Amino acid sequence: MKPQIGLQLYSLRDQFAEDFSATLQRVADMGYKGVETAFFSDNITPKEARQRFDDLGLIVVSAHCPLPLGETQDFTLSLLDDLGCNRAIWHGWPQDERYSRLEGVRELADVYNAANAVAQSQGIRLGLHNHWWEFEPVESLLPYDILRSLLHPDIFFELDTYWIQTAGRNPVAVVGEAGVRAPLLHIKDGPATRNDDMVELGAGTLDIPSIVQASQNNAEWLIVEMDSCAGDIFEALERSYRYLTENELATGE
Repeated sequence: MKPQIGLQLYSLRDQFAEDFSATLQRVADMGYKGVETAFFSDNITPKEARQRFDDLGLIVVSAHCPLPLGETQDFTLSLLDDLGCNRAIWHGWPQDERYSRLEGVRELADVYNAANAVAQSQGIRLGLHNHWWEFEPVESLLPYDILRSLLHPDIFFELDTYWIQTAGRNPVAVVGEAGVRAPLLHIKDGPATRNDDMVELGAGTLDIPSIVQASQNNAEWLIVEMDSCAGDIFEALERSYRYLTENELATGE
């Protein structure tokens, strides 16, 4: 089966801060079937957001949130409960200094495994979202490869294909090798540089059809995200949705 299309709501953070309900209505009107949450502005609580999602028939695919461990454990578990969501994604921002050394990466693997044990005890699946630094070599090894070898097999990866290419790696190869361990893919397009604006899907440098094909139907959701956009963000997101559906890469409404 083809993956479904979701939207990372961080893309519209400024618009949500002004009017959450009206902005979400526009997302639903575009045809997006699912949403991935990030940070909520002061004008709405997670419980209120969930009600609005339900009203519009939007599935909460996953939530970017702190790790369910230590002082952030109660907050994260409560957030997921309020959202009715069982996929917790460690967003990984900002870069942890431990990624700069191999022993530090191994330490992080221990932290993620500990967080996963808590998540599993609550019926939650833990996933990791990458940036570019997981795919930049540390002493000739990629932190991502070290994590894959050390993490509990139930921890999945939400592969951000844009940042993989930004790091100089081939997202087609990475997605293909990840297989079932990458049920969620972040799909973006643009120049694949760290500081430039992103563009609508199909207008940048990423080979999106090959990325989707490489997943071999293991990706359940393609999650569109634009960290920044020079033009009209709503137009770019709508065109991105149409790109995925018209090219039969994913299913929408």
